[in-house]
Amino acid sequence: MTDMKLINKILDYSARPWYTWVVFLMTICESVFLFVPPEVFMTPAIVADKKRAFPVVFAAAIGSIIGGAIAYMIGLWLFDTVGIWLIQHVASMEKFELTQSLFNQYGIMIIILTAITPIPYKVLAICAGFLQYPVLVFLGVSAIFRTGRFAIIGFLLWKFQGFANTLVKKYSWQLTIAAIIFALCGLIIMTLV
Repeated sequence: MTDMKLINKILDYSARPWYTWVVFLMTICESVFLFVPPEVFMTPAIVADKKRAFPVVFAAAIGSIIGGAIAYMIGLWLFDTVGIWLIQHVASMEKFELTQSLFNQYGIMIIILTAITPIPYKVLAICAGFLQYPVLVFLGVSAIFRTGRFAIIGFLLWKFQGFANTLVKKYSWQLTIAAIIFALCGLIIMTLV
């Protein structure tokens, strides 16, 4: 199958109503463990049919909130087992204590920054659970800013659907790889802090 046939097939499938559920489920996965930004799943549906913009953005927003809650609970419930292991193998107790101190001082700003940048949201959500950050504050701020991010992307794709369609068809693999690299850069930035 040629690249253009594959891209057309993806656009065809993503224009169907059930694809909204794919966006919903993949955004949950992104919020918990997947390192592919939700925009990668949102874009084909809106590019294929601009009338799908609102349902797709809504699905991504709800999926993000549910995934954020799951990741938070993972951090909260598994700190004594998985959390300690992760700290020992991925970072250090000193970095964890620094993170805890920064989170206590700048929690809302950290959540906003993570919600709108490529810093992996799942890591923040698990960390918020580890630190027992107030769950309603975490989920509320996350919901506002992650939904805002998805809404901006959805609006731009809706507004410039013809141009976006041309770009996706011409540069789909490059755009997907760029999105993944963007997310990995966020992970690197986070580990350097």
